[in-house]
Amino acid sequence: MKDLIIIGGGPGGYVAAIRARQLGLSVVLIEKDSYGGTCLNRGCIPTKAYYQNALVLRTIMASREFNIQVGEVAFDMAGAHLRKNQVVHKLVSGVEKLLKENGATLIKGTATLLNKNTVQVDGQEIQAHHLLIATGSLPFSLPIPGSQLEGVLTSDQLLDLETVPERLAIIGGGVVGLEFACIFSAFGSKVTVFEYMPELLPGMDRELGKRLRVFLKKQKIIVHTGAAVEKIEAANGTSSGLEVNAASKAGLIKTLADNILMATGRRPCTTGLHLDRLGIATDRAGFIKVDHHFQTNLAGVYAIGDVIGGAMLAHVASEEGISAVENIAGHDSEIHYHAVPACVFTMPQIASVGLSEEAAHAGGIDVRSGKFQFAANGKAMAMGETEGMVKVLADQENTIVGVHIIGPHASDLIMEGTLLVKNRMKASDLIGTIHPHPTLSEAIMEAVLDLQGQALHLSPPRR
Repeated sequence: MKDLIIIGGGPGGYVAAIRARQLGLSVVLIEKDSYGGTCLNRGCIPTKAYYQNALVLRTIMASREFNIQVGEVAFDMAGAHLRKNQVVHKLVSGVEKLLKENGATLIKGTATLLNKNTVQVDGQEIQAHHLLIATGSLPFSLPIPGSQLEGVLTSDQLLDLETVPERLAIIGGGVVGLEFACIFSAFGSKVTVFEYMPELLPGMDRELGKRLRVFLKKQKIIVHTGAAVEKIEAANGTSSGLEVNAASKAGLIKTLADNILMATGRRPCTTGLHLDRLGIATDRAGFIKVDHHFQTNLAGVYAIGDVIGGAMLAHVASEEGISAVENIAGHDSEIHYHAVPACVFTMPQIASVGLSEEAAHAGGIDVRSGKFQFAANGKAMAMGETEGMVKVLADQENTIVGVHIIGPHASDLIMEGTLLVKNRMKASDLIGTIHPHPTLSEAIMEAVLDLQGQALHLSPPRR
């Protein structure tokens, strides 16, 4: 009998397997598809491969700003698709190699739970003292009339296109929808986004969504917020493709598209596990319930990652996997959920950690903000990327509770903010920390200084 069976080889499961082996546990990892899960195969990595294509295209188009003359530019979507697959294949192969080198037993197949110690895979029964469910999530499409028509795609299917749609409609103005909006707009699609909520990026600091909307308009991306899509139908008359019908305060909105992306969330992937047979508790949406050690209501059975809901992010799944197996091994390990960074690869990028201004106020926390615009940052100006700002939130004890960035390399800059929030540092702890010049990181220091009214590269407030 093994110490641990892990079901699912995504960023939660495979990292958990490696950590478990480091702790001396014998591990069987079961994966029905490719190692790396959604992140490596259909999410983070393939979208970032396309994102880089889009960045290069935008840089070429802006070459005149840097006094560089470029001739005719042509984008090869089929070639980009091939490159994306090559990047994914290399990383998936790397994960499999890591698992083998660490001594995990790998089994390909679909797992079914027989009891809390036994898993069946294609007729083979495997037993272990503990089980860890890390089966992830799948795209969720709202039951909109017409959503089953040809040309209506999930994010998985959009990644397999080898031609650029002339017109792309996106239902959902969250992270996935907006990343694809910027990518395909750069590729040459005419993009229209429909978001049901009043602002883009629901759940993030509202100011980020408002500022992003301005930048999307510059990219000629049409955005409809407060718009409820009522139906999708085949276009009538001489028009080909599909028509999106949405209701808003301004009235009925009709938009023609060649393809429609349903970016309306994700659901837990538990089909075939037979959780009910074991009596494993789930919430109304089907996400598995766990305690602070990631143990389900069934002793010895644990769950992590997207399948338990919460922050459905690859890096969160990995941390949960580490924490879960450390608890299985007898350690007391927990996650610092108050400091989970989130990155949005739009143009410009967005990154956030800690409380938004709205969440702080809703929780009765009186916060004040310090801000610094990238337009006043020397490195950003030299790069020609001056859009956006850094926003830092502090409570009345001057503890930094949130950092929000929209601008160049926000996804890299947020790590400093994560350390500030995770360690509950005060603004005074950062002041005096020398930031190299010229770098984008100086914008974080200036935003913290602005909390004190001491920003050095902003005009002083009028009295």
